[in-house]
Amino acid sequence: MFDVYYTDSTSGQVKRTPRNLLNESSNLQDKWIRLDNPDSSELEFVANRTGIQMEYLKAALDEEERSRIEKEDGNLLILVDVPITIEDPKKSYITYSTIPLGIIVNDNYFVTVCLQSTKVLDTFGQNTKQRIDFAMRSRATFQLLFQISTFYLSYLKLIDKASQRNQQELHQSLKNKELFELIDIQNSLVYFSTSIKSNDAVIDKLTGIRQSYIKKHEEDQDLIEDVAIENKQAMEMCTIYRDILKGTMDAYASIINNNLNNVMKILTSITLVLSVPTLIASLFGMNLDGIPGNTSYAGKFPWAFGVVVGISLLITAIIAIVLKKKKLM
Repeated sequence: MFDVYYTDSTSGQVKRTPRNLLNESSNLQDKWIRLDNPDSSELEFVANRTGIQMEYLKAALDEEERSRIEKEDGNLLILVDVPITIEDPKKSYITYSTIPLGIIVNDNYFVTVCLQSTKVLDTFGQNTKQRIDFAMRSRATFQLLFQISTFYLSYLKLIDKASQRNQQELHQSLKNKELFELIDIQNSLVYFSTSIKSNDAVIDKLTGIRQSYIKKHEEDQDLIEDVAIENKQAMEMCTIYRDILKGTMDAYASIINNNLNNVMKILTSITLVLSVPTLIASLFGMNLDGIPGNTSYAGKFPWAFGVVVGISLLITAIIAIVLKKKKLM
C-alpha cells in the first residue's frame, strides 16, 4: 500500500492525501511517503522519485532484519522494531509481537516502509508535543521514534493487566487455557525485550553527541532526550514484567507438581489400605481344607465370613490411622 501524508496547516494534524489526487507528477517533497507491504511497482516508483536505493526500501520487508543504521549517497536508513497486536480467532485474547520498520530520509524526502499497517503509524502525528513538519525530517524522525517507545509502554501496561487478570483466574482453579495465555504473554515479553534493546542501541547512536548520521537542531534537544528516556523506561519495565512473570510461572509449576504429588500420595495410600482386605479375602477364598468357613467345617465355625470381614476392617482402620498420623493421606 502506498500513501502520502502531509501536515494540515490549520489543525497541525497529519492527514492523508486523497488517492485520486496522487499521480506520477505529484509533489512528494517535504511529505511523508508511507509504504505498508508494498508491491514491486510501488517500490520502483518511490525509488525513482526519491533517489533512494532499492536495497534500503526492501530492508524492512524481511521479518528477521536486525535494527541498525546505514547511510550512503545522502540516504539514511534507520531500521527499528515496532510493536504489533495479533488477533487469533482461535484465542479469546490478544498476543503481541514486533516487526521491522524502515525510516529512510534524505535532503527532500521522508519515507517509512513496513510489512503491514500498524497502530504506531496510524496514530503518528496525533497528540504530539510538537507539531510535525516533514520538511524538518530529523525532527519527524525523532517524533516517530518517540511514538514507537510510547506504544511499547502502552502495550506493556496492557500485558501487565492481562497477566494480573489471568493470575486471579488461576488462583480460583488451575486451567490449561489460562496457563497457555501466560505462556503467550511470556513470549510477547521476550519479543518486546529483544526489540527494545535493539532499538536502544540505534537511538543511542542517533542521540550521541558525536554522531553524524542525522542533523540535530537545538530546539529539538528536549525531544531527543525524551526519546532516549522513554525507550529506556520501556526496556526497564519490560525487564521487570519478565522477571515477575518468570517467577509466577515457576510458582505455578511448583503448585502443579505439588498437587500432582498430593494426588499420587492419596492414591497410593488408598491402594495400600485396600490391599489388606484384598489379601485376607484372597487367602480365605482358597479352596483348601482347614480354612475356617470351608463347607466341610461350616458346622464347626459358622461365623467365619463375618470374622474375616471384621479382621479386614480392623486392620484397614489401623493402617489408615497410622497413615493419617504420618500425614501420608
